[in-house]
Amino acid sequence: MIDPAEIPLDDKLALLSGDTFWETHAVPDAGIRSLFLADGPYGLRHQSGQHDNLAIFASDPATCFPPGVAIGSSWDPAIAARLGSAVGREAVAQGVDVVLGPGVNIKRSPLCGRNFEYYSEDPLVSGVLGAAFTAALQDEGPSVSVKHFAANNQETNRQTISSDVDERTLREIYLPAFERTVREARPRTVMASYNKINGVHAWANPWLLTQVLREEWGFDGIVMSDWSSVTDPVAAVEAGLDLEMPAEEGRVAELRAALDDGRLTIEAVDAAVARLLALAKRPRPEAGSVDETAHHELARELAEACAVLLRNEGGVLPLSRGTDVAVIGLLAAEPRYQGGGSAHVNATRVDEPLAELRALVEAGGARVSYAPGYRLDGEASDDLVDEAVALAAAADVAVVFAGLGEEQESEGFDRETLDLPREQVELIRRVAATARRTVVVLSHGGVVSLEGWHDDVDAILDGFVLGQGGGRAIARLLMGEATPSGKLAETIPLHLADHPSWLNFPGERGHVRYGEGVLVGYRYFSSAEAPVRYPFGHGLSYTNFASELRDVEVVGDDAVTVTVEVQNTGERAGGHVVQLYVSTSAGDVRRPTRELRAFTKVHLAPGERTEVRIGLDRRAFAFWDIDRSDWTVAPGAYAIQLGADAATVLAESVVELAGDRLAGAVTLDDAIAAWLDHPEIGDATNQTLGFAAVEIPAEQMAQVRSMTMRQFVRISGLPVPLEALQSLADRTTTS
Repeated sequence: MIDPAEIPLDDKLALLSGDTFWETHAVPDAGIRSLFLADGPYGLRHQSGQHDNLAIFASDPATCFPPGVAIGSSWDPAIAARLGSAVGREAVAQGVDVVLGPGVNIKRSPLCGRNFEYYSEDPLVSGVLGAAFTAALQDEGPSVSVKHFAANNQETNRQTISSDVDERTLREIYLPAFERTVREARPRTVMASYNKINGVHAWANPWLLTQVLREEWGFDGIVMSDWSSVTDPVAAVEAGLDLEMPAEEGRVAELRAALDDGRLTIEAVDAAVARLLALAKRPRPEAGSVDETAHHELARELAEACAVLLRNEGGVLPLSRGTDVAVIGLLAAEPRYQGGGSAHVNATRVDEPLAELRALVEAGGARVSYAPGYRLDGEASDDLVDEAVALAAAADVAVVFAGLGEEQESEGFDRETLDLPREQVELIRRVAATARRTVVVLSHGGVVSLEGWHDDVDAILDGFVLGQGGGRAIARLLMGEATPSGKLAETIPLHLADHPSWLNFPGERGHVRYGEGVLVGYRYFSSAEAPVRYPFGHGLSYTNFASELRDVEVVGDDAVTVTVEVQNTGERAGGHVVQLYVSTSAGDVRRPTRELRAFTKVHLAPGERTEVRIGLDRRAFAFWDIDRSDWTVAPGAYAIQLGADAATVLAESVVELAGDRLAGAVTLDDAIAAWLDHPEIGDATNQTLGFAAVEIPAEQMAQVRSMTMRQFVRISGLPVPLEALQSLADRTTTS
């Protein structure tokens, strides 16, 4: 590879920002070609004509696969990988070098307008799926850009907001999905987010881009900016940003001036250029054609694996052959199948749920009637509702399609409510009061409330946004030609005010405080024992599964191997997610009641059983120790829990882990609790202070433990020699 030092300075500086809206600079004399970038977390948005980052101008046709919200609910890395491979093939066909995706940001709040792009409220689910997508796409030749790094969890003021979050919370919640993707899948690029983290823009944050990403995680690819985010290119390059996108006039002169006056080092420039050269020297795969029909069928297959059956009273689903169906709701005829903004795909075709369901029902000799029921512009219409209710009364079952339009949730703004449009809620209630049986199919990108109508209906199939093949997938799921196997990747609360992020979202005066700390999503609800409508991990099936925790074996000081037996005890083939949680109070930090630490999806025929062995490594039991700046496993008891979901423990086994026996040094200005609990000097402290000889009431002892040693000696009146205490303290510095 050419040495950056051999490239003329102005050419090097030009490489650090885009040449056009979607292309990087080329240096033909050095054999460096330009790279073409395109959006693509769930389908390619390649603009060969007029360019923009808001999907205002048309993009070339591409397959719209299920977005992140749906893939997250599959809980299946194989599904994420199949999606990644397909997007990679389409990128090759359209000459795209770098696909901007996947988005692995955590769903901190259900109101985030971009939640449709993201996988989960849990970093393990997000990381496993993000890594699978990344590896599979890059195996096809193009590169990915994992985004948005980091703590980008809202759209409100996203360019300027400061995400104020403590390091433990960053390390345990908001960084692990990026870390897993980087370490396991080795993405060739990472996109820095718009927002600030504790007052410093992500794209100019040396701690984030250099210390954590490169030095700790070993990332050796390029870091690029989100579009038009950089306001200080000198600070960005010095922090570790390699590529500012898109083209920005005057950047070469600005960087050259910074080199001249010492604000920018040539070492930082050459390091960025070297990384850019490595990517630009990769050969572009030979363009081929894409079988649009095959990819559309793949989009449908993926969608079937993502929908979640939330409720199914009396086994109303699947619908039996010969059932007359009243299909109600405009979203059945004009489906919502993706999100708005930069990820918006110009779909090659779109399955209409109404037409697909009609074909399957009529093939069984029954009839389908249809009424739109509402308008998507929010205008109420009694005539539309009356028509829908009349059809529902005449059918065997009413299937109501309800949800949100792109005007209600999209990139660029956050929602203010979880509620469905009022006219849709009223329609559901009136239909349910009239119909023999009522099924609701939901279409939406972010969590919606089920309150006000949930108990009135017999079944709820949550379709989220399922991509262009979602219409046929929903029809097949309703009719039992496919079996639901999705699980919720985020909690559905009873009320917005119940959510842990509610008090601190979306922030004020340029700051949003992550006041819930590590208690994000189900971690909070489980810890607070707060009721929810449906917990993280919930999802029904048309068959039944029995799971048994067969064996839990400790391996070494801080790892465990778990064996789970799963049997399909029903009469249909289906998919089941084994969910393993860890619960502990070990250590001196607040831990959530339980945290998902491993999962795997199995597919079983009726009566089939399988044994699954899952390893839980050190990180499954660790917390981020802010004093050591490292992961720490506290010695103590850990419950390995087999969960049906985050709220339902099916079985558990408690193990003792030796963990890290790291006793820190104490001083006279540390709390007495630190002395008494110290493994090296705790007993000696108890003796020296005379506590062993007297019985101290619990309430007084609590006060004593909170005092510093120096303060206690001064006010206690006890004859405790400071020399003896200092001798004990000295022992902790050498132990």
